[in-house]
Amino acid sequence: MDDVRRDLGMTELRWGSPASRRRRRLRHPSQLVVGSFALAVAVGTLLLWLPVARAEAGSAPFLTALFTATSAVCVTGLVVVDTPSYWSGFGEAVILALIQLGGFGLMTFASLLGLLVSRRLGLSSRLNPEIHMKTVGSGDVRSVLVGVARISVAVESAVALVLAVRLMSGYDESPGRALYLGLFHAVSAFNNAGFALYSDSLVGFATDAWVVLPVIAAVVVGGLGFPVLYELAREYRGARRLSLHTKLVLSSTAFLLAAGTLFVTANEWGNDATLGSLDLRGKLMNGLAQAVMPRTAGFNTIDIGAMRESSWLGLDVLMFIGGGPAGTAGGIKVTTFAVLVFVVWSEARGNPHVHVFDRTIGHRAQAQALTVVLLGITCVVAGTWSILELTDFSTDQVLFEVVSAFGTVGLSTGITGDLPDAAQLVVVALMFVGRVGPVTLVAGLALRESRGSMGYPEGRPIIG
Repeated sequence: MDDVRRDLGMTELRWGSPASRRRRRLRHPSQLVVGSFALAVAVGTLLLWLPVARAEAGSAPFLTALFTATSAVCVTGLVVVDTPSYWSGFGEAVILALIQLGGFGLMTFASLLGLLVSRRLGLSSRLNPEIHMKTVGSGDVRSVLVGVARISVAVESAVALVLAVRLMSGYDESPGRALYLGLFHAVSAFNNAGFALYSDSLVGFATDAWVVLPVIAAVVVGGLGFPVLYELAREYRGARRLSLHTKLVLSSTAFLLAAGTLFVTANEWGNDATLGSLDLRGKLMNGLAQAVMPRTAGFNTIDIGAMRESSWLGLDVLMFIGGGPAGTAGGIKVTTFAVLVFVVWSEARGNPHVHVFDRTIGHRAQAQALTVVLLGITCVVAGTWSILELTDFSTDQVLFEVVSAFGTVGLSTGITGDLPDAAQLVVVALMFVGRVGPVTLVAGLALRESRGSMGYPEGRPIIG
C-alpha cells in the first residue's frame, strides 16, 4: 500500500492534478499570444466604433471598425476607407496606438516564446510551461522587454525626426504637423504596418529620397527581428560570432532584397504608369522600395494596381515569404524559406544531412518549416477560393489581396474597399491568422515535442 501511495504521489508530482493541468493549459504561451491579440482587436474595434473616431458625424460601421482595428493590431495596413479623410484625429491616434501595441507586442511575445522554446528543447519533455518560465529568469525576461523597447524607440525617433525635418523644409508643413506626420509614418514603417496619412500612400514622395529611404530603412530594421538586432548590437565585432539564425536572416534578407529590386525594376522599366516615367535614379530607388515593402510593410511609392500582372506574381512570392522571425514582419519568415531551400539543395546533391554555415539543420526544424509552409499555402488557397466565390474580381487580383492579408503586408491592387462584407470578414480572418499563426504554431510544435523512444518500422513510399 505504501508503494502504491508513493507511486500515486510521484504521478501527481509529475503530471499535477486535473485542476493544475487546466490552469497550465490556460497559461500556454500560444494561447496567451492569441488571446492578447484578440483582446487588442476587440478594444480597438470598440474605440474606432465611437462617433468621436470618425471625421464625419456618426459612428463608423462596425465592420469598418473591426477591419481597421484588425489591420492595425496585426500591423497589416489594408484599409476599406481612406485613413486621412475618414478618421478623426482621435481615430488616427487609436490606429497609431494599435500599430505600436501590435508591433511591440508581437516582438515581445515572439522573443519570449523563442526563449521558452530554446529552453524547452534542452529539457525533459516532462517539464511544464510554468517551469519553462522560471528557467528563463526574470532578468532575461526584463532584458528582452527593455531591449525591444529601446530598439523601437530609437529607430522610430530617428526616422520620425528625419521625416519631420524634411516635411518642414520641403513641404511647408508646420512644426507640429510635421512632427505628427513624421511620428505616425515612422511608427507605421518600423512596425511594418503600412498605414499612411496620405490617400496615395507614399506615391507623392516617389522621387524624394529624404522620405523614401528613411522609411525603407525603418521597414528593413523592423523586419529583421529583435533577436537579430539584439545579437548585432552585442556581437558587432565580427560575423564569426553570429549565430546560425542571424546569419540565415541577414543572408536571406540581402538575397531577397537584391533579387526583388532587380525583378521589379526590370519588369516595370518600360511601364509608364509605374517606373517608366522616372529617371534612372528614380527607377532604382522605387524598384528597391517595392522590393522592400512586400516584406510586409504595405507602403507603396508607385501605383500597385497599374503594375504588370507578372509583377504582381513576383510580389506575391515576396509577401508570402515575409521577413525575419520575432520581429514586426509577417509571412512564413525568411528562415523558413531558407531552411527549405537548403533541404532541397541537399536532397538534390544526395546529401542526407542539411548543412548551413557549418551547422546541421535538424529534422525537427525541417519538419516545422514544412508544416508552416503547407499550412500557409492552405490558408492562401482557402482564402482565394472563398473570395472568388463571393466576388467577380480576377484570380490574380484576389490572390494578391489574400497573400497580402495572410502576410500582413497591406499592399493592394485597389479592390479592398470594394469587397462585400463576407469577403472583408475573410480578409480579417486571414490578417489575424497570418499575424499570430506562424508564431503560435511553431511554439506549439516545439513545446509539445515528444521524446518517445518507441516507433514503427520505417516505410518508404514512392515520392515524385
